[in-house]
Amino acid sequence: MTAPPRRFYTQVTSAADGDGFVVRLDNRSLRSPAGRPLRLPTAPLAKAIAEEWRAQENVIRTETMPLYAVAATAVDRVGPQRAAIIEQLLQYVATDLVCYRACEPADLVDEQTARWQPLLDWVAETWGVRLAVTDTLAPVRQPADAADRLRPSLERLDDLHLAALAVAVPAAGSLAVGLALVLGRLDSDDALAAACVDELYQAERWGDDAETRRHRDILKADLRAVETVVCLSRADGDVFTTDRQTQVMP
Repeated sequence: MTAPPRRFYTQVTSAADGDGFVVRLDNRSLRSPAGRPLRLPTAPLAKAIAEEWRAQENVIRTETMPLYAVAATAVDRVGPQRAAIIEQLLQYVATDLVCYRACEPADLVDEQTARWQPLLDWVAETWGVRLAVTDTLAPVRQPADAADRLRPSLERLDDLHLAALAVAVPAAGSLAVGLALVLGRLDSDDALAAACVDELYQAERWGDDAETRRHRDILKADLRAVETVVCLSRADGDVFTTDRQTQVMP
């Protein structure tokens, strides 16, 4: 295993730079792991990422810098591969967690309905597509135009918000949960509760184990990082304004 790099800088600052903001390690502007310039949309987000770098001690542990990870993903992966990432996210329409329900016990069914049905209603109201629900293990057939109805809103996301969505959706196993978090329908705590309905139900009745708690802690950190990036990247109070001067919502 490769040892983490040692801290090579003394001071960390953030500053305006052109039409964006940058983080500086001593006199060098922070770059992504692939060496691309990291330009951030707001001063609060730049300051928060600067604080992640300031908190590093003798070595640099990137796993402790989730905001930097999302921003770096935006420039290293999303920018060059937008179309492919959008298609990968849309594949969750066919397997979305919130569409696969238990048939028993009744209290678990009720909990799933309470957490998931409002999300499906929101998707239907916002994008005009009613996703099908099943209580069997067999794949459920979704409306043929479901992905096409959702695609334009993903395409309107700027790279940073698409990167945030690309973190949230695989983590939660749900495009509905990921969209609700990135678009401000859910906060990270509610997104975690929606993603972990079954897990929390089991824990409340039969106890938790270390591995399950570890998985939930990782998921909680991922969703909180997404929420923080979204909140700190608001421009003029509008989280949905992109660099293209369009709106995220349809």
